[in-house]
Amino acid sequence: MTDKILKLKKEKNAVILTHYYAPEEAQQVADFVGDSFYLAKKAKETGADIILFCGVRFMGESAKILNPEKKVLMPDPSADCPMAHMVAEGKIQQMRKAYSDLSVVCYINSTAELKCLSDVCVTSSNAVKIVKSLKSKNIFFIPDKNLGAFVAKQVPEKNIILNDGFCPIHADLTAAQVLKAREKHPEALILTHPECENEVLSVSDFIGSTAEIIDYAKNSSSAEFIICTERGVEHKLFSDNPDKKFFFPEPCPCCADMKANTAQAILETLEAENNEIILDDEICKKAIIPLNKMLELAR
Repeated sequence: MTDKILKLKKEKNAVILTHYYAPEEAQQVADFVGDSFYLAKKAKETGADIILFCGVRFMGESAKILNPEKKVLMPDPSADCPMAHMVAEGKIQQMRKAYSDLSVVCYINSTAELKCLSDVCVTSSNAVKIVKSLKSKNIFFIPDKNLGAFVAKQVPEKNIILNDGFCPIHADLTAAQVLKAREKHPEALILTHPECENEVLSVSDFIGSTAEIIDYAKNSSSAEFIICTERGVEHKLFSDNPDKKFFFPEPCPCCADMKANTAQAILETLEAENNEIILDDEICKKAIIPLNKMLELAR
C-alpha cells in the first residue's frame, strides 16, 4: 500500500502533509510531518498540484485558503475538530462593540468562517510572540480558553478576554492522571501542551506546542518523559530518541478524528481525487488575511 501511495503521489504531482497526531502509517508516507504552523507554511510554499492533508478539516481549509488554485484533499472528510466551532459569530461582534481597541486573535484550530471574522491567526508555537507584537491592548482570544489563558500569563501587559472553547482531548487530562504517571516513573519530566487545563500545566516541567515538546525531548539530557498531548506524537519522539523512554497518562490521549487518516483512506483518496475541500471564493479572500498576517508576524 505504501508503494502504491508513493507511486500515485509522484504521478499526480501531489504532496502529503501530515500532522503529528495522525497515525504512524500516515506519517511514513508524508512529504512533511509537523504541527499546524509548520504545515501551514509548507502548504503555502508547495509547488504541487494536489495537497493531501492528513489531519482534521480546519487544517485542510487553511491549506485551501493559502492555495485557492490547488486541489486540496482529505483522506476522511468527516475528520473534524470540535474546538474549531466553539465560538459564535454573535459573541465576536459583541466583543468588538464592547472594546474599541480590540484585536480578535484566532487560534488556527478554527473554521474558515471564524478566521474571516478575525484579525490574526496564531498557533500554539507562535501565539505568545504574535500577541506581544499587536498594538491593541485588548485581545479576544478564540476559540481555546486554555491556550488563551497560557498566553495571558506570558503577556500580562495585554487584557486578554477568554472564550469558553476547548480541545476535548487535552481538556480531559487531569493532574491526578499525570501525577499517577509520575509515581510510576519518578525520574520522568512532564512535557505538556498548552491546550491542557491549568491544573495539568501547574504540575508540568515544560509547556509548549507539539513541535516544541519534540524539540525539548530531543535536546534534554533527561532520559524519561511523560507526554501530555495526543499519542500520535510518540512516533516522532521514538524515531528521534531511540535511547529515551516516553510515557503517557492513562487513559492515553487519543483523537479519533486524527486517527481516521489511515493508509487505506490515503490511497483511495489519491486514486479517486475525492474528498476535496471546497470553499467559497469570498471566504478564501477574507480568511487569508489573518493567516498571512500570522505568517508575517511569526517570521
